[in-house]
Amino acid sequence: MADIEPYESALDAIPGAHPYPRTSRYHDAEIGVHRRPDGTEVRYTKRRLLPPLEEQETQEHVVGGGERPDLLAQRYFGDPGQWWQIADANPVVDPRELTDEAGRVIGIPLAGGFPREDRRV
Repeated sequence: MADIEPYESALDAIPGAHPYPRTSRYHDAEIGVHRRPDGTEVRYTKRRLLPPLEEQETQEHVVGGGERPDLLAQRYFGDPGQWWQIADANPVVDPRELTDEAGRVIGIPLAGGFPREDRRV
């Protein structure tokens, strides 16, 4: 017997049902609407502003040679596509900055690291 797929997961598979899958950093971001002078509407994802994580919400990782954000995401979250969680937890502009320098100490968010109620978009 096949497993029953949760309702939200089923929506992820339908194109256009939700602009971003649940695993995306933009899933909970607010969608804005800009109206051009000619009246056409352009939808866009509003900027995400996250609260800084507390020390107890992260674990330290010392970057080794050859490591990349996607490899760390695979190691800590089991999904290389979740590299953005590590980028969100550290003050970098470009995620490559996280692992460019061996010996750098970065924070890895623990499960549930960013409280949803504190998110501002």
